[in-house]
Amino acid sequence: MSTFLTGWGRTSPTPAVLRRPRSLAELRDLVLAAPGRGVVARGLGRSYGDAAQNAGGLVLDCTGLDAWSFDEHAGVVTAAGGVSLHELMTALVPRGWFVPVSPGTRHVTVGGAVAADVHGKNHHRDSSFGAHVRSLTLVTADGAARVLRPGDPLFLATVGGMGLTGVVAEATFGCVPVETSRMRVDVWRTADLDETLDVMARTDDRYRYTVAWIDLLARGRRMGRSVLTRGDHAPRDAEKPLSAFAPGGRGPLAVARGGEEDALAVAHGGEEDALAFAPRARLHAPPWVPDGLLNGLSVRAFNELWYRRAPRSATVTQGIAPFFHPLDFVEGWNRMYGSRGFVQYQFVVPFGAEEALRGIVGSLSARGTVSFLTVLKRFGPGSGGLLSFPVPGWTLALDIPVGQRGLSGLLRGFDERVAQAGGRVYLAKDARLRADMMAAMYPELERWRSIRDEADPEGLFRSDLSRRLRL
Repeated sequence: MSTFLTGWGRTSPTPAVLRRPRSLAELRDLVLAAPGRGVVARGLGRSYGDAAQNAGGLVLDCTGLDAWSFDEHAGVVTAAGGVSLHELMTALVPRGWFVPVSPGTRHVTVGGAVAADVHGKNHHRDSSFGAHVRSLTLVTADGAARVLRPGDPLFLATVGGMGLTGVVAEATFGCVPVETSRMRVDVWRTADLDETLDVMARTDDRYRYTVAWIDLLARGRRMGRSVLTRGDHAPRDAEKPLSAFAPGGRGPLAVARGGEEDALAVAHGGEEDALAFAPRARLHAPPWVPDGLLNGLSVRAFNELWYRRAPRSATVTQGIAPFFHPLDFVEGWNRMYGSRGFVQYQFVVPFGAEEALRGIVGSLSARGTVSFLTVLKRFGPGSGGLLSFPVPGWTLALDIPVGQRGLSGLLRGFDERVAQAGGRVYLAKDARLRADMMAAMYPELERWRSIRDEADPEGLFRSDLSRRLRL
């Protein structure tokens, strides 16, 4: 029986046979028995587009592969591909360790983190997840379980390869020592995009983690005004957590994210244990949300409130959960975009191509494009993955509800600008890129194809994304 699957953006559902292996032997047997439409692995379904869908074929739910171990002396984890970062953080933080890279949600698997080569707020300092992987076990089309290490051609094709070289059955990677489950965060409010870019370029290297929230609906002289949050893991003598931007107050995120004070109390287990960490969702999005709830009026009001609430400059202490994963406090938050879902559009342009970034922000601002979450980060050197997304430069991510007039043509135009600037679109977020743009955006594509074809000459590993992009 087939199951309809979508990405996190809830667009373009397609049917596939879903199977859940619980051991390496079961995984290998399922790969060998895959039907003519092929097979692809799936974790927790947090790819926004169609990367973990396989219409008419087989999809392997790898969350049953959940064994892991930790060498506390060396700070090294070996985890099966279905282990979630949430599970790892919940166990590691109380022991004084943190994962090397965390995206904007804890609810991704280790296999997904490798296949998408996920990045976080620390890319300018620490690169992406693949840069920290010391070895991985890949189940290939012939059923073999191959152990790969950095520098191996198939390793480079797998990191960022979107699951098209095989199934990541296990990975070993180093972690980061921490003294507390808190973050010391500098908040800075900027007046426009030029100030945002200038402050980030001059000061980001002082922090391990940085990100800018942009008010995309601000126009004219205010275009690109932002709230910058830059932080580091807090030492044991740091102050206890404060609520969003205002000591003792309830900022707008305390409402939007389910009560930050409550979440922090859960995250830190009271004042006695500096390493306590047990975050959980505090709100649940209803199963049905009316279309159009996130519209120009509601998002403009939220943006104004959030921007005004932020101080011009301040230092606060936050928990790990609200700093890294604020949306995880709302279970099923993707349903808030309505029945048609949403597109997350994320691109990167190299340093020196700031005019392309300004032009895209200006176009979105002038059109009044609704994006509930718009964030800007700086990337450092990449991991070496042949189809890995991050390259040194500026990356902007947008959450855009489906149904806005002219959206498809607008994004196609942005694709052209990004490619001409030497940039690319993130495949793990993508739901609509054209195949003819891939070679322009990913210059190592032919080398990746050559390595993939050697490991999988019949093209067993396929997905809706690979068909759409003719990979």
